[in-house]
Amino acid sequence: MRVLVAGAAGVIGRPLIRRLAALPPRISPRRIGRNLAATSRLRSDGARNLMAAAAAAGVAHVVAQSVAFAYAPGSGLRHESDPLYHAAPGAFDQAVRAICDLERATLGTGGVRGAVLRYGYFYGPGTSYAADGSIAADVRRRRFPVIGTGSGVFSFIHVDDAASATLAAIEQHAEGAYNVVDDEPAPVADWLPAYAQILGAPAPRRVPAWAGRALGGSYAVYLMTQMPGASNEHARAGLGWRPLQPSWRGGWREDLARAR
Repeated sequence: MRVLVAGAAGVIGRPLIRRLAALPPRISPRRIGRNLAATSRLRSDGARNLMAAAAAAGVAHVVAQSVAFAYAPGSGLRHESDPLYHAAPGAFDQAVRAICDLERATLGTGGVRGAVLRYGYFYGPGTSYAADGSIAADVRRRRFPVIGTGSGVFSFIHVDDAASATLAAIEQHAEGAYNVVDDEPAPVADWLPAYAQILGAPAPRRVPAWAGRALGGSYAVYLMTQMPGASNEHARAGLGWRPLQPSWRGGWREDLARAR
């Protein structure tokens, strides 16, 4: 089998092979449009050009990286058939449009079998949640508060599990979209204090939604209060995949203990 992987910068590249990205070391919710502008262009123009080249070269199968945290708000966990957030707040709307462009190009190019892996928030070595990462630094300084109710649900995935799902999709010539997340999507009010405790950091501050909006903008309030989690049922059934770290709780304990 011959496999082409485009890119040389993604964090799942350490256990698999480097992937195409243009993310800054630290992402600010208030500057989300500027922080994601280059990556959004890669997702829109880059994916379109890459898929056209793949079709012209007779490539049979393409696996593309997407995200599991761009679904429209709603009750319960989101599945692959649920809509993405086409009315996303502020500059996040541009990022969601780019994600839609990437998925449309991957899944809709004639003659090429396409799979889209919607990864959760990466944690593990080299990520912002690692002991030396930017989020860890913010949590230690109490600069990552729980905003409002903290009911926004985050879906996490260890980078090693992201790599194993990618390998499964390649080996099986998977087609369609798959959420690649662990078994325990959790609201901010649950995971952030637990992360701080595992990290050995002070408990996070709690601020009302209006203060969070002033500090981090509408995108920060959305993340903290409205974002839905994602289900991995389809990836389990369709790819025969299981995360070795079924919960971020155990994954963080192992990674952060190893870093001490």
